[in-house]
Amino acid sequence: MSVVEEPLYPIAVLIDELKNDDIQLRLNSIRKLSTIARALGEERTRRELIPFLGENNDDDDEVLLAMAEELGVFVPFVGGVEHAHVLLPPLETLCTVEETCVRDKAVESLCRIGSQMRESDLVEYFIPLVKRLAAGEWFTARVSSCGLFHIAYPSAPEMSKTELRSIYNQLCQDDMPMVRRSAASSLGKFAATVEYAHLKADVMTIFEDLTKDDQDSVRLLAVEGCASLGKLLEPQDCVAHVLPVIVNFSQDKSWRVRYMVANQLYELCEAVGPEPTRMELVPAYVRLLRDNEAEVRIAAAGKVTKFCRILNSDLAIQHILPCVKELSTDSSQHVRSALASVIMGMAPVLGKDATIEQLLPIFLSLLKDEFPDVRLNIISKLDQVNQVIGIDLLSQSLLPAIVELAEDRHWRVRLAIIEYIPLLASQLGVGFFDDKLGALCMQWLQDKVHSIREAAANNLKRLAEEFGPEWAMQHIIPQVLEMISNSHYLYRMTVLHAISLLAPVMGSEITCSKLLPVVITASKDRVPNIKFNVAKVLESIFPIVDQSVVEKTIRPSLVELSEDPDVDVRFFSNHALQAIDHVMMSS
Repeated sequence: MSVVEEPLYPIAVLIDELKNDDIQLRLNSIRKLSTIARALGEERTRRELIPFLGENNDDDDEVLLAMAEELGVFVPFVGGVEHAHVLLPPLETLCTVEETCVRDKAVESLCRIGSQMRESDLVEYFIPLVKRLAAGEWFTARVSSCGLFHIAYPSAPEMSKTELRSIYNQLCQDDMPMVRRSAASSLGKFAATVEYAHLKADVMTIFEDLTKDDQDSVRLLAVEGCASLGKLLEPQDCVAHVLPVIVNFSQDKSWRVRYMVANQLYELCEAVGPEPTRMELVPAYVRLLRDNEAEVRIAAAGKVTKFCRILNSDLAIQHILPCVKELSTDSSQHVRSALASVIMGMAPVLGKDATIEQLLPIFLSLLKDEFPDVRLNIISKLDQVNQVIGIDLLSQSLLPAIVELAEDRHWRVRLAIIEYIPLLASQLGVGFFDDKLGALCMQWLQDKVHSIREAAANNLKRLAEEFGPEWAMQHIIPQVLEMISNSHYLYRMTVLHAISLLAPVMGSEITCSKLLPVVITASKDRVPNIKFNVAKVLESIFPIVDQSVVEKTIRPSLVELSEDPDVDVRFFSNHALQAIDHVMMSS
């Protein structure tokens, strides 16, 4: 009896849990669908589980979303691709619910299943499903159908293909803006599956209708379609059909449409080729750079370097550079920040003379910007300018801005500049660094903010790696070790942290002669925090030094600390002693 009843158990439990008042129980049971399907076997999953799920579609959105996701990976549990079509009905129902994220997930799962289905099954089951959804009385079904055409179309017979193109055209003219938006959003994917002759005739007609839609939310999705259609069309067709649309869109009355154009323009330039770009798209881009909406200027400013790379340097200097000068003093700090993050890339495009003459003054004005992000964006990309104009010119203008940022009242700004110091050091060279930036690096070790002190210690390690142990021995180690006598224990802890980072870079000899004695002296400190940090440092540096040094110096110090009255000091010193013993035993 129990052998007969056992397979019934999982479906019975599922039904009970899916009817439970507790949403978490219902969610858990949906997430266990694959386990239940394995227990039931392929045939019973097809016969009992899938129909039950198809009926259970009036649950909370969270449960329906989980169901839509699970069904997308259910093909192996129903017997493979030959039975994949049984999964379509429950997903078709989920495509009609009101909640957008459930519908989107159902469409995604249908696409995943459809891409695995056999051609005959697509014709028999999938294409009729798309047609039913597209003819749905409620707009949600029609919205969902738009995302399925690119799966249905390639396998359709010729008659069905004509019908599918006609249905898609009707969806693009639907009374509901939400349906037209969905059609506009999916047009690129659908167009990629359509034959070239029909692409030019039917799809371009659909596209032109969408670009004239009275809803800006539809038009801005049509802008996205411009780039994908541009890549599908031959260059001459792209110039004839897509280019005029983009030029018009760059002057659209809705700023959101113009924003999308500013974001997509670079991709379009690639699609139409260099000549139409110079003739048509440069004026459109200049308009966007001078747009009266800050969001549009931000999007356009962020693409300025990419756009200049398509043009020759003369065109960039003539048309784009005047706009860049205006943007560098823009009233919106976000526009200036977007420009600062990419402007450095213009230097290689313009060449040395134009960079020195035209770009350098703009860099300098941005380096003096009152908004820290603008200054940081410039400093983080300095290598691109350095390659073009050389370090001498750059360093004269750069240093005041670095010093200002290094002492900025916002600690996050100071932190960001510390992280760029090793990059600057490698670009500026050791001579410039010693003269100008060395003192700053030491100053940060005594910052009031812990994160700055920690970053400053890491910075010293990276500088020692960049310039070598000899340089570090001369310029870093003496100043760091001096600070161990600071009256504030937090600064003494920073020195210990710096020593633990510098020791592996400096090597065994310098560690034993210079660093270790300072650490041993600190083990006598009156503050417990210092003493347990000494134990941590000794644990980190003992693998670097000789075994004789460990036995003569490190172990006795740790033994002494292990008898300290403070519990944390005892814990960390014992931990270090165990680590030493473990290494000694294994070696």
